Amino acid sequence: MRAVQVQEYGGPEVLRTVEAEVPEPGPGQVSVDVAYTGVNFADLKARGEGYRVPSLPFTPGLEISGRVRALGEGVSGVDVGQEVAALTDGGAYAEVVVADAATVFPVPSGVDLRTAATLPTVVPTAYALVHAVGRLQPGETVLVQGAAGGVGTVVGQLAKAAGAGGVFGVVSGAAKAKHALDHGYDDIFVASSAGSSVSSSAGSSAGSFVDEVRAATAGRGVDLALDPVGGETLKASLASLAVFGRLVSFGNASSAEPWRVGQPELYPTGLSVAGFSILTLAQTAPDALRELTAKAFATVADGVVSLPVTAEFPLEEASEAHRLMGGRTSTGKLLLRIS
Repeated sequence: MRAVQVQEYGGPEVLRTVEAEVPEPGPGQVSVDVAYTGVNFADLKARGEGYRVPSLPFTPGLEISGRVRALGEGVSGVDVGQEVAALTDGGAYAEVVVADAATVFPVPSGVDLRTAATLPTVVPTAYALVHAVGRLQPGETVLVQGAAGGVGTVVGQLAKAAGAGGVFGVVSGAAKAKHALDHGYDDIFVASSAGSSVSSSAGSSAGSFVDEVRAATAGRGVDLALDPVGGETLKASLASLAVFGRLVSFGNASSAEPWRVGQPELYPTGLSVAGFSILTLAQTAPDALRELTAKAFATVADGVVSLPVTAEFPLEEASEAHRLMGGRTSTGKLLLRIS
């Protein structure tokens, strides 16, 4: 079978298409003939710096859609030939993928395999950030970093559907602002490379997005901030919170050293900090993951949420998908077409 392999860490050029053996499912596992593979920022971090990579060589990729090829011993609940979406612990840039049965989900009725490939990581993550971890209440305000990306696109829609009083986002370029505004956001702040920001509705202004958030909320700040960036952006997200506000960290795209949030930051206004990783949840609480995923997938099947596929590449052009995402100009979801 064809697979994309990384033999050394580096830029997109290290992604190489190779011939590999077809994997067989072990006990409690399912093998899938892959139709589409989702591209995620975590794949870029794995390729460039070895994020969650046990050893070289390795095949990146965390989510797929396709049809069940074979069942391992003890697996029930899915059938050979059934259309599924799956969360994988790597290895998804390939024609056949093996995943734990606990992270293989039937495709909802009315959802095609192309759309299904956008579901396993992004939609449950967004649902958890808004509901399970973020606990957004009607009338509350939310600030989202990376508002035009996959998770950000879904969060905007979920927050609006949950009755948020204001949905604010931060993006890395002005071209992304329209995409976010079309997917649930009330206002977008465009962060420049110098750390300043521009409000899409108010025009240019000096200062960081913290100043913009305070201005947009009459000085109050937001009730919930969602941050996948880390580092100085995480600190600024915390500084954007209202009294009793909540911050959820769900990534460290900046690769900054972990920042230990303590009493001096949290005590004065009663702030809370939480974290979320769908990959870790899959390992530690698979039953909770399945419950979360069922609720999240239903929002797509019911039309509450849509995640546009803005670019699609054949498997052999995985490097081009990485270049596009790494250039920070992409919006929505990127896919690899396998079959």
